[in-house]
Amino acid sequence: MQYYDIRVAGPDDLDGARTVMLDTVYRDFGTGYVPRWHGDIIDLHGAYVAPERHVLLVAVDRRDGVVVATGALDSRGPAHPPNPRWLAERYPSGGTAQLRRVYVRAEHRRRGLARRMVADLLDFAAADGGYRSVYLHTDPAVPGAEDFWRSQGMVVCDEREQGGERVVHFEVPVPQHAHPSPVR
Repeated sequence: MQYYDIRVAGPDDLDGARTVMLDTVYRDFGTGYVPRWHGDIIDLHGAYVAPERHVLLVAVDRRDGVVVATGALDSRGPAHPPNPRWLAERYPSGGTAQLRRVYVRAEHRRRGLARRMVADLLDFAAADGGYRSVYLHTDPAVPGAEDFWRSQGMVVCDEREQGGERVVHFEVPVPQHAHPSPVR
């Protein structure tokens, strides 16, 4: 972690964060940019910077100042559709912190960046005081994603088991007390 600074994204970080996110949806997901799924990537300020109770973190490589990882949290629960109705009801907007866009460039993976960013996002959720649960979903086809999230929380719905999409939904415990972090 000696080569990285993790911080709340400022205006000068948004283009770099957007690049990491778009590269991920094209290279790792293979879907490319799909407006109904990825609209927040285009308007990072409107999705994560401007709204209270939302946050966008970036990891910046100290050696060259480049954004190499992102992580976001917002107060929107999973929508129905496309998600199952019971899932949207279990994780309602306002009371649910949704982890989003936790992406690390391939050449910077396996260095603890995602784990540290998630810890900071969870501390942000705990400090907010209004979140009853933390939710996220992932595409298990992305190498390492499912194992990483299983180490962070519990599976609440694996759509593959019902013959559905390749989406796995997780709940991550909200920390009881926030730890010191750069997210304030």
